[in-house]
Amino acid sequence: MDYQPAAGTLLDAECTGAVDLWRRSISAERIQYAGHRSPLQLPPMKTAVALGSNLGDRLENLRAARRQIIELDWIRPPVVSARIYEAEPVDCEPGASKFLNTVIEFDFEGDPVQLLEQLARIEESLGRKRDHPKNVSRRIDIDLLYCGDQQIDNERLQLPHPRMHLRKFVLQPLADIRSELRLPDQRKTVQELLTESDESGEVVRLMNDW
Repeated sequence: MDYQPAAGTLLDAECTGAVDLWRRSISAERIQYAGHRSPLQLPPMKTAVALGSNLGDRLENLRAARRQIIELDWIRPPVVSARIYEAEPVDCEPGASKFLNTVIEFDFEGDPVQLLEQLARIEESLGRKRDHPKNVSRRIDIDLLYCGDQQIDNERLQLPHPRMHLRKFVLQPLADIRSELRLPDQRKTVQELLTESDESGEVVRLMNDW
């Protein structure tokens, strides 16, 4: 933020008391917005990401992703983690190992497009390249599911995630923490979508706390 006073106001003031008052108000404003705060930040939005891994130490990959996500700017508590489930790979190469899947939800006060970019950087830090082929095994997969009631549809980002309502391995962990959630583009709750899902493949609960 630029804290310079407007031209022709306090810079021209002859009264030192006025200057001191201005300095105190600016000091208080800086304290108020310290620690990555911004006067232009958005109201908190309930935001969720899906995590998946089927290569390497799958559990540690999920834990590492969660640790990095909750340290991002504009992420605010509460941070809620669903149970971890094991599921058959969907649309992967033949012989692909099973995935561990989960969902975490948190309050977010920033730009969803910037969050998407930060999530891609976390994937890179955990060994997934940006040019990684689609529909193949991977150490980490981080999908932005929703940001409050935002509806975005462009070449960079689609919110809510356009396929989440079809994926049992997403709906099952999401139902753990937001079973009554009704997404902006859906008439049914997460639990109703899960109950009616006809996607093949078993989704098995593996652990509650991780």
